[in-house]
Amino acid sequence: MIPMPEQSKLLEPSFTSAITAIEQATDLTKEVKRHWACSLRQIGKWLDRPLVMIPARWTSIRGPVSQLHHARVGVTAKTVANHKANVAAALRWFSKEHNVSPRGVPLSDEWAALRDGIHDRGRRARLYGLMRYCSGNALPPEAIDDAILAAYLRYRTETTALASNTMVHRSMARSWNACADENPNWPKRRLMEPPVKASEGPAWEDFPEGLRRDLDAYVAGLDKMRKVNGKHHRPCSPRTLQTRRAELVAVARMAVRQGVPISSLQSLADLLDPDVVERVINAYWDKNGKEPKVFTIDLGWKLLSLARQIGLCPEAIERLDEIRVSLEEHRHGGLTGKNLKLIRQVLSDGIWSEVVSLPDALMRQARADLAHAPIKAAVTAQIAAAIAILSFAPIRLANLVSIELDKNLIKPGGPVSPYWLTFPHYDVKNRVDLNFAFDGAMTKLIDEYIHDFRPSLLRQSNVSWLFPGVAGAPKTANMFSTQITERIQKATGLRLTVHQFRHACAAIYLKHRPGEYEVVRRLLGHRNIQTTINFYCGLETTQASETFGQIIRERIGFDALA
Repeated sequence: MIPMPEQSKLLEPSFTSAITAIEQATDLTKEVKRHWACSLRQIGKWLDRPLVMIPARWTSIRGPVSQLHHARVGVTAKTVANHKANVAAALRWFSKEHNVSPRGVPLSDEWAALRDGIHDRGRRARLYGLMRYCSGNALPPEAIDDAILAAYLRYRTETTALASNTMVHRSMARSWNACADENPNWPKRRLMEPPVKASEGPAWEDFPEGLRRDLDAYVAGLDKMRKVNGKHHRPCSPRTLQTRRAELVAVARMAVRQGVPISSLQSLADLLDPDVVERVINAYWDKNGKEPKVFTIDLGWKLLSLARQIGLCPEAIERLDEIRVSLEEHRHGGLTGKNLKLIRQVLSDGIWSEVVSLPDALMRQARADLAHAPIKAAVTAQIAAAIAILSFAPIRLANLVSIELDKNLIKPGGPVSPYWLTFPHYDVKNRVDLNFAFDGAMTKLIDEYIHDFRPSLLRQSNVSWLFPGVAGAPKTANMFSTQITERIQKATGLRLTVHQFRHACAAIYLKHRPGEYEVVRRLLGHRNIQTTINFYCGLETTQASETFGQIIRERIGFDALA
C-alpha cells in the first residue's frame, strides 16, 4: 500500500468547530442556527476544502470568500451575498463567544515578549505567522531551527493563500537573523538564508565599446521600417526593442561567465561566433535541466537570424543553423498552462454562452442609463459592441482599437445590409487579409451603439474611429482591454483578455469541427497552418478523452454501482 502524505492539522478552531458551537448555543434562535450552519457548510463546499481545514476566523478566509462568483457556483448574486453575510456574522459571534484571536493562534508569553522587542514593523509582520505557529505547537523560541521554519512554510502553503516560496523563506530567515544580531534576548541560533540568484555576469559598461556600439545600432535599426530577406518589416514596439536588447546583453554576460574573454567580444560578429553561441546555449540548457526551455530554444533562431542580417560567413551560418535545429527538436507545441486553464473553463457547459450573451445584457443596461448618465451608458455600450465583435471576429487588440467606420467596418450591400469587418494585409500582424461578415442581429447592435451612444464619446470631434478616445485618437489599447476584461469578469467570473478571445474561439470551433485547422487558420489570420496546428492540436486530445469518458460511463454505468 502506498503511504499517503499526512495532512497538516489546523492549529486553530475550524469551520467544524464553529458549526458545533452554533448548534449547541443557547443564545441563538433556531432560525439563526440553521442559516449560519447552512452558510458555513455551503461556503466550505464552494471553497472546495474540508471544513476541518478552514479556519473559523473571518480575517483568514475573507480573501478567498470575496473571490467567490455567483456565476461560477451556479446561484444568484443575492444567494452568494447572503451566504457571505451569514458566514461573517457567524464567525464574529464565534470569535466573541469563544475568545478566538482575530489573528489566529494567540502568542504564548515567551513569543509575545520577543514580538514586543521587535521595533521594525516589517520584521514583526514577517515573523508573526511563524510565532503563532510555534505557539500553537508549544515550541519555545530556543527550539527554532531550519526544520521548524520549513515545517511552518509547508503548513502555510496547505492552510492559507499566502506565498511560501524561496523569497519568503529568505525574507523570514533574514529577519530572524537580524533580530538575533540586535536583540540580546533573542535566541542565538541563526537560520539558513537561501542564496540570492547569482550575478549574471559583468556590467554592460565593462564590455568593449565596439560590441556596445553594434548592439545600439542593431536595436536602433529595429525601430525603423526595414527590409530583411526581401520582406519589409514594420518598426518594432518599444517593449520589443527593450526585450531584444536585454536578450543580447544576457547572451554576452553568459558568454563571459562561461570563460569567453570579455576582451574578445569586440563586435556582434564576435558574439555570434558559433563557438561562443554553442557555449552560451549549452550553459542555458544545463541551467534549464533535461529539456531546454522556450527562451533557450528561441535563442537559437534569433541568433541565427541576427547572424544572417550582419552577414556572417556561410560556414558560420551553417553551424548556427545546426544549433537551431538541435534546439527545435525539443520545442513542444500547444498553449501555455494559463491559456489551457482558460480553455477548460470556456469549454465547460454554459460559460461561453454567458460571455456571448453579455453584449445584449450590457446594451439593456446602457439603455437604462442613457437618460441620466449618457457617458456611463456610452462606455457600457462601447464595451458591449467590442465583446460582440470579438465573439464573432477574434481579432487582435491593435486591430480592435483601430477600427474605422467606412474603412474597416463597412456595409458593401448598402445602408440596410449587414456589416462586414475587413482589414487589409498591411494592417495585420501576419500580413494576411481579414474579412468577417456579421449577421443581422450583430449589425443591429453595432448600429445602435453608433447612432445612440457613440456621439456622446466623440466630444464634438468628427473622427471615424469606432471606439473614439480623447483628442481625436482611438481609445487607448491598454485601457480598453482592461475595461473589457473587468466587465466580463464581473458578470461571469471568467477572466478573459482580448487576446484570449482568439484561443477561446479556436477551441470552440475545433470542439464542434475537430480537425478543421484550415478554417481556424483563416479565422485567426495565421499565415502558416502549422502555427495553428502547433497551438491547438492538444485540444483534440482533451476532446478525445471527454468522448472516451462518455463511452466508458455508458458501458460501466457508475450510477448503478453507487
